[in-house]
Amino acid sequence: METMVPATVVSLRGVSKSFPGVNALSDVDLDVHQGEVHGLVGKNGAGKSTLVRVLMGLHEPDSGSLEINGHRFSRITANEALAAGVAYVPQHVSMMDSLSVAENILAGEMPVGGLGLVDWEQVYAQAADRLGKLGLDLDVRKNVEGISVAEQTMLAIAQALFRRAKLIILDEPTASLPRIDIDRLFILIRSLKSQGVAIVFISHHLEEVFEICDRVTVLRDGRQIGTWPLSELDLARLTKVIVGENIHEYVRAVRERASDMAMQISGLTLGGFYEDVSIDIAKGEIVSVCGLQGSGAEALGERLFGLERRGIGAVRVGGKEYTARNPKEAFAQGVALLPQDRYRFGIVGLRPIRENITYSILDQLTGFLSLLKSVKERQLVKDFIEKLGIVTPSQNQSVRLLSGGNQQKVVFAKLACTRPRVLILHDPTQGIDVRAKLDIYRVIDDLSAQGIAILIISTEVRELVGVCDRILVMYEGRITKEFKRGDADTTPSNILLAIEGGHNAGQ
Repeated sequence: METMVPATVVSLRGVSKSFPGVNALSDVDLDVHQGEVHGLVGKNGAGKSTLVRVLMGLHEPDSGSLEINGHRFSRITANEALAAGVAYVPQHVSMMDSLSVAENILAGEMPVGGLGLVDWEQVYAQAADRLGKLGLDLDVRKNVEGISVAEQTMLAIAQALFRRAKLIILDEPTASLPRIDIDRLFILIRSLKSQGVAIVFISHHLEEVFEICDRVTVLRDGRQIGTWPLSELDLARLTKVIVGENIHEYVRAVRERASDMAMQISGLTLGGFYEDVSIDIAKGEIVSVCGLQGSGAEALGERLFGLERRGIGAVRVGGKEYTARNPKEAFAQGVALLPQDRYRFGIVGLRPIRENITYSILDQLTGFLSLLKSVKERQLVKDFIEKLGIVTPSQNQSVRLLSGGNQQKVVFAKLACTRPRVLILHDPTQGIDVRAKLDIYRVIDDLSAQGIAILIISTEVRELVGVCDRILVMYEGRITKEFKRGDADTTPSNILLAIEGGHNAGQ
């Protein structure tokens, strides 16, 4: 009995695209089948974003062809791609936040009554009906700004389906989601797959690629290395194909804990967020606070940086009372934050890499008559570009034109060069490939060796075990467990159990 081959929704043949100084794609082929979840993976700068923009009609390829549902295009516009059923859901979903879920769903087709006024009951009923058919239980009357990141992503997917999308491109959809929301998203993806929708799944989380994808295509330096069924690969082999070499998890050298404290937190309490939090972080120590969304870990990091009020309790930095009420005061008192959302808080997208890295230390780069020491500035930026492996034709490249991972590296470089007493890192390797993660962790290690205390807010447990001196678990606003490096119970499985509420993990 012959096995039926699913229909091909999208087919690219021999696609190449170059930009000044960068050969972004070279003779790339890609087939995505109906009812398939197709992984697209590669290091930052591998060509994934360019390939997606070709699919969406935003970049015209230098050569090659594109077929969508059997229709061949030598070149395609964005409107033609949308009409052909290609939809894109970015990592950071952009919606009309001040409008309701229902208004976002029915934008442009709001039902009206006899007097030509919007029939709001019909708006809510139709929106709920559409979402219900996809198995999504969202409050359609609620403003989008009030729903979770995962719900916004699922709403964006639903919008694409309502516009009759045949291919949905999901770009790092799980990057900032806790496991419970990832599971919800994967239930929706599997439902769409059963309905024949084709999905391109872009992610640096390779475990999730194995969990949700049927096949995977690997790009490296703009070239297609190959396409494989996931059943023919394992994690080690896929990692080697992506990077071009064997990669091992980062394990930093063991150092003796310093006696001097960089930050001392005593009894910090803020109703609804955290309660009686006490942490001492020594100079050069790397400590992680991790927990599920809403556990208090994220709020602690942000509020220590002065983004919101901290609550009651005492905080000392470098032995002095820490009184910062906003980020400017936090910087002045020796605390810096690498934010989770680099787009809103980390970069100035229209400005070049050079300015993004150095604008926070311009006072250190000025000389006689306040003239900027451009040679010193350019050398500093060059060093960070090389150390972090930022893929760019020039340090004058606008940051918005970089891939997401390279943007994250620019933010990291900006903060690293300020040399704070305490550096708070919120998901420092989010959206970064396996090779670049090693670069980031080496820089973190270098900073700690210079006496800078590092506080990491993250749930990348397997990575944290090899990087941190201590891992503190928060559950329902309290620190419930401490794992020390080298102890027998400091294992990823025990830490994950504690994160999910198992207070006795490892005991």
